[in-house]
Amino acid sequence: MDLNLDAPHSMGTTIIGVTYNGGVVLGADSRTSTGMYVANRASDKITQLTDNVYVCRSGSAADSQVVSDYVRYFLHQHTIQLGQPATVKVSANLIRMLAYNNKNMLQTGLIVGGWDKYEGGKIYGIPLGGTVVEQPFASGGSGSSYLYGFFDQAWKENMTKEEAEQLVVKAVSLAIARDGASGGVVRTVIINSEGVTRNFYPGDKLQLWHEELEPQNSLLDILNAAGPEPMAM
Repeated sequence: MDLNLDAPHSMGTTIIGVTYNGGVVLGADSRTSTGMYVANRASDKITQLTDNVYVCRSGSAADSQVVSDYVRYFLHQHTIQLGQPATVKVSANLIRMLAYNNKNMLQTGLIVGGWDKYEGGKIYGIPLGGTVVEQPFASGGSGSSYLYGFFDQAWKENMTKEEAEQLVVKAVSLAIARDGASGGVVRTVIINSEGVTRNFYPGDKLQLWHEELEPQNSLLDILNAAGPEPMAM
């Protein structure tokens, strides 16, 4: 997620949505950056829209937040008028309408996920131009480039809730390992007929991948560590 409007091509984030046999799992890293500076290392990119629908945000933090705020307000009105919860499809189409009609102003890619009694668990991707695409799984942000091959290999239909969440956490941790604009902790949101569960996976508890360094407390720990000197002293 990007705070710097001078970097229009930056979508520094990893966001993921996956369907499973009873609902959906959403996942995201927590790094918000301004150029090379990490402005927030523990941000929450998975935002509640209604009791049963959440959205993962990437791109400009300001743009994604203002779209989410508008849609949350519209959906609240919609729910009162209807007398029942909004569907995932209606939520995604509201975001699509805002993203498409303001495509020249906005720099944000979103993944909507939720559960409703009509269609069950659904994931909708809404990328930069304001298209809406229903998908069994979706990924977004700069980290997603590293994950297409992994999802081709690892995703399968009718996963259990546990399999789906493990897949999401593994995917975000893989993206964090490769993508400098993704990092911090992994957050997940599980949505099904029983409600919503939020989980949190600290960065120092994530699996380390190829050539990834162990977490260090400070630069001094790195300098004093055994092994080849990292820099000439």
